[in-house]
Order: sequence, then C-alpha cells, then structure tokens
Amino acid sequence: MKVIQSVLITGANAGLGFEAARQLAHKNTITKIYLACRNEDKANQAKQQLVELTNRDIFEIVTIDVSDSRSVKSAVSNLHSAFDAVILNAGGTGGKTPNALTADGVTTIFASNVFGHTVLVDELIKRQLVTSTIVYAGSETARGIPKMGVAKPELLNTSVAEFTAIANGSKFGGAADPLDVYGTIKLTGALWMSSMSRKYPHLRFITMSPGGTAGTNGMDDLPFVKKVFFKYLGNLMMPMLGMMHSVDKGAKRYVDALFDDQFQSGRFYASKMGSPTGPVVDQATIDPLFGMETAQDNARLAIQTLS
Repeated sequence: MKVIQSVLITGANAGLGFEAARQLAHKNTITKIYLACRNEDKANQAKQQLVELTNRDIFEIVTIDVSDSRSVKSAVSNLHSAFDAVILNAGGTGGKTPNALTADGVTTIFASNVFGHTVLVDELIKRQLVTSTIVYAGSETARGIPKMGVAKPELLNTSVAEFTAIANGSKFGGAADPLDVYGTIKLTGALWMSSMSRKYPHLRFITMSPGGTAGTNGMDDLPFVKKVFFKYLGNLMMPMLGMMHSVDKGAKRYVDALFDDQFQSGRFYASKMGSPTGPVVDQATIDPLFGMETAQDNARLAIQTLS
C-alpha cells in the first residue's frame, strides 16, 4: 500500500473531522493536512487550535461547501498539488431545510452527505489530484439500528430510478423520519463507493462508519424532541448503554481505514449488528445488499446522471 503523507478532510473545523486531523498530525509520515471547510473563519480557528495542539504547522485551508457542486468544482480548480488521501467526513441531517432542492435537483441532505462528495471525487480523479485512498463516512443507520429507533432502509428494486428518487427526495413522504431518510442516503453513498472501487481499481475506496459518536454536531438539525434525546440525553445515557463512544474513537476509525491494509477497497465497515459501537465488520456479512454489484452500479449511475 502506498505511504500516505497528505490528506484532505471535508468538514474539518469541528467534531470528527477536526479530531481526525489532530490524530493524523501526530503521525510522523504525514506532512500536509488540508482542512476543507465551508466557513473560512471557523477553518482558521480550527487551524490555529490544531497547530497549538500538535506543535505542527502542516495545515492548509480549502474553502468548500460540499452541499454546493459549484463550490466543490471551484475549490478543486484552485488546488495545485496532488495529495494521497481524502476523508469524506462532512454531512449531517441537512440543516433547517433538509428536503429543499439544490440547483442540482437533489435535496440538501443528499447533497451534503453524498452528491457533493461524488462531485469532489470525480473532479479530483479527473485532475489526477488524489493518488491513493478515499474514505467515506458511512453510518450504521444504512442497515438500521432498531435499538435506537432507526429502521432498516427499505429499497424496492435498487434500480437507477429508485436511487434517483432517493437523491431528489421523491421516495420519501413529507412525514418521513429524518433519521430513516439519512440512513437511506448513507446506504446510497456506501453503494456508490463500492461501485467506484471497481471503476478505478488503482485507488482504494473504503466506507468506514465512525459509529455512534457523542458530542458531534450531526444531530443539531433534527426535530426538537429527537435533537434533545440524541444530542443531550443521549450523550449521557447512550455511552453507558454501549450505543455511543467518544469522538476520538470515531475519528480513529477513519485513520485506521487509511493506514490498515486489512480494510479492503470496495467494502463498507461498521459495527456489528445491534450497536453502533464496538469492533467493525464488513457490512456485507450482515446484509448481502452491500455486496450486490448491480445495486452498487445503479447507485453510481443514478448519481452520474445528476452530475
């Protein structure tokens, strides 16, 4: 496996992205970390904190909003040096208007979790700016977490049309549970990654869930009751029940995916069934859907038609 020396991380100013940057900076082999953030002021604050925490001035800011494909393409056009790896960490539950359509005809929640990242990867590959590994932030919600009230995503036929309906939101009713929508979108992202691994075999494409992580901002835009439960009560109760772990443990999963060659290209790794924490396993051993090449390719083709 190629030695990884430089990494770009989306959503790097806080939470899992920030912690991944901190952990990577403690590896002597790492010489450059790109903090890809949509808010330049917050990015500068994060950079200063990281330099102080790590005693290494190896951080460079890339201003990018992954929910806006124009921002993504503009950011890539301003990159002049190739790097070894990308951590596609940005995402969340879609802000205040998760179901609103972007200029690309996809929902905001789909744009921030999947579509913007697909545009980013395509542009990086086209310009030969990434040389080794792409890690995508998966989620156990992609296979359902019944103990947390998150249902298993329901796919009817895994057709291109169905994945297109996921992207533009027409698959979901107005009363759809935001976490169920999120899980179905994360499922689509994992399948896209697997298809990309076969299309570009010279690169590693690994979907790695950071797991249920306490203290992150991903639940800020859920409906009030769910937000209170998952962000506040959940952060107190869930770790004791083994349903959440710390940010550093979640970020370490990303770092392990980059450096540990036991994690194979085209696979989706997340916790064992029943919990979003603990040792990770290939999710195709839990749900054969994740290993279905037709479903993988249809997810990629649906996204490709939107690009």
